[in-house]
Amino acid sequence: MPRAFTEHRIVVASHNPGKIREIRNLLTPLGIKVQAADKLGLIEPEETGKTFLENADLKARAAATASGIAALADDSGLCVDALQGAPGIYSARWAGPDKDFALAMAEIERKLDGAPSAAHFTCALSLAWPDGHVENVEGIIEGRLRFPPKGTRGFGYDPIFVPHGYDISFGEMDPENKLAINHRAIAFKKMLKACFDRAN
Repeated sequence: MPRAFTEHRIVVASHNPGKIREIRNLLTPLGIKVQAADKLGLIEPEETGKTFLENADLKARAAATASGIAALADDSGLCVDALQGAPGIYSARWAGPDKDFALAMAEIERKLDGAPSAAHFTCALSLAWPDGHVENVEGIIEGRLRFPPKGTRGFGYDPIFVPHGYDISFGEMDPENKLAINHRAIAFKKMLKACFDRAN
């Protein structure tokens, strides 16, 4: 049986403002105080995992151990079918040290060179307690890539990703609408069902 989350505060083990904002918006209605890892002075661990789940797990464990507070970590990225799943777990690294996602999106367009652009976003969520217990879930949303990038309302690869059933990119979508359907929301719903007894 998954462990129920009964605490009233949680650390989001991320230094990405966009991810922190989305997770805060998902958790706040539950009456949970969200604290960002960077505000607590927590150092980002090296992501040595080979999968999204492995990276989310290690980040959550590191934050929970360092803070003494339950921690929620996200590892997510864009997987392009024609690029054998790249950039995948290296999605952030493709943007370079300056987090230049315009550069990363241009590189994807160059590598595709007109090839079919089926793609999906994956989000792994790990919830870790200071005693070492961890719960893991994963969410995926399918779609396609569209160039040139459009929209400034999201972050990362949002301007080129058009989810199935829509004709606008995540970057063009109202943030509330995106948050209701995206890969993070899908994973979060699984986590709510598994661990957050107040949502059952």
